[in-house]
Amino acid sequence: MNSVVKNYLQVDDTQRDGLFEDNLSLVKIIAHHIGVRLPPGKDIEDLIQVGMIGLLEAAKSYQPRSGAEFKTYASIRIRGAILDELRRESWMPRSVQQKAQELSRAIQRTEHKLGRSATDREIAAELDVSLEEYGKVLESVAGTTVFSLEDEGSLTSLEEHNDSPYGNVQSDSTRKRLGQVIGGLPEQERLVVVLYYDKGLNLREIGEVLGLGESRVCQVHSQAVGRMRSRMRENILNQDI
Repeated sequence: MNSVVKNYLQVDDTQRDGLFEDNLSLVKIIAHHIGVRLPPGKDIEDLIQVGMIGLLEAAKSYQPRSGAEFKTYASIRIRGAILDELRRESWMPRSVQQKAQELSRAIQRTEHKLGRSATDREIAAELDVSLEEYGKVLESVAGTTVFSLEDEGSLTSLEEHNDSPYGNVQSDSTRKRLGQVIGGLPEQERLVVVLYYDKGLNLREIGEVLGLGESRVCQVHSQAVGRMRSRMRENILNQDI
């Protein structure tokens, strides 16, 4: 029997039980990773319970194949189960979603005027708020980054199926555009995005690496996502013209 056929053989029940038991810690890691950005009052244990269902489903449906380890497959199912549950609960107030959209549009307007990346102060001026108030805006919309760029029309959630911002990009052209957008972020924002998504660090850990407070990292991350949203939206609209 060749290796290709072997890779697609069914996993027996004993192996599936082992896959579930051996990866329980993965559920907690992903739940806490998502939970950091949720508003107060959302119990992390609820996320863990939903994530365990995702892990169980992953163990039941997993088919070994070359280049697809169970941990990768399970991470997709766990994260997807948690995010689907959050969407069903409609935990995010519509006012917060609107505020996040307003932020990305303000960034887009400011950068159109300036022809370059806008600073915190310049975006705050566009929103007609003080720098301190702008910082509070960034923190208030932090929860929306659980769903990353999902609001932008033809883009689905870039966080839904993978910790990397590239995880659920449907086409090579979109993947290329997103890579260019991330590469064009101001240095601090780009570092936060890379450390958060590609390296899997949480906000506190990123703060330790960059010498910033956790709240400031939260603000930088929110602004980075807002900037990515505005640039991806513009990129898609320009391509459609």
